[in-house]
Amino acid sequence: MGTTSRGRLRPDGRPILGSMNEKAQLGDFLQARRSQLSPREAGVPTYGERAAGAGLPARSWLLAGVSVSYYTRLEQGQSLNASPQVLDAVAGALRLDEAERMHLHELARPAGRSDRARRPAPERVTPAARQLLEALVDVPAVVIGRRSDVLAWNPLGHALFAGHLDPDSTDSPARRPNMSRLVFLDAHTRELYADWPSKARAVVGSLRLVAGQYPQDAALHALVGELSARSPDFASMWADHRVKPCTVAEYEMRHPLVGPLTVTQQTLSHGPGPGIVVATTEADSPARAALTLLARTVRQTAEQDGPVRPQARPVSG
Repeated sequence: MGTTSRGRLRPDGRPILGSMNEKAQLGDFLQARRSQLSPREAGVPTYGERAAGAGLPARSWLLAGVSVSYYTRLEQGQSLNASPQVLDAVAGALRLDEAERMHLHELARPAGRSDRARRPAPERVTPAARQLLEALVDVPAVVIGRRSDVLAWNPLGHALFAGHLDPDSTDSPARRPNMSRLVFLDAHTRELYADWPSKARAVVGSLRLVAGQYPQDAALHALVGELSARSPDFASMWADHRVKPCTVAEYEMRHPLVGPLTVTQQTLSHGPGPGIVVATTEADSPARAALTLLARTVRQTAEQDGPVRPQARPVSG
């Protein structure tokens, strides 16, 4: 069974999708990150020695103060009580960034802890969040749940991100749009982002973080399974085990009504619970003018009967 930078592969070349239980997630994450880092990138001289498996040679772990045998047990999910110091040493050897380091600590937390064993509570939009949506009249805003479900949006947020969908779909849990599904399975959303792969990787990286925080979330398991089965792109990116907090990112969008505009998407969060994603533009920029035009269109539409919206188009293949 071979390996690539995309993760482990089946004999037919398709990526193996790791489990979301704690042991498997920890081992798969370490194996993927190790295989994606060369000795040169890690600053480790090999002196012609053969690497201990794909990626970094055994010398890497000795220099980090971690024995090869102990690290091997970590990859096999047999040491879920590693100290923070050991995990930091491993993170340093793998050249993990801060988000990846925190993810490693999350995956290595004992499975018996009550906060990990407890199933997540249903999500809801707080009155404060609804007030904020109403206040952000000229700023697109969307309330996003941990699994990327759209729990609510203001009119401009709906018009920018999903104007082809029913604006009232967020009112019913059974009909709520899911941003991950839209990015990977909806042709309109795919065309909305000029650099679609960048947006797609951010979505997958965020879901990876959530999977580490909520290993008992059955709905998240189901979402990952669905996207893996229906989208080869998602399956490949999920097998990479990259993590990325969706806090601030700039995207060039190609909106069907107002044309191209570059927006900064920011997630506003005040602790556990859904976050509010807002899209802002640079002052006096063409993007600001485009967003102003979209806001004017939304207001004019609100004064008339509901518009005839195009149907959502699934991604072919």
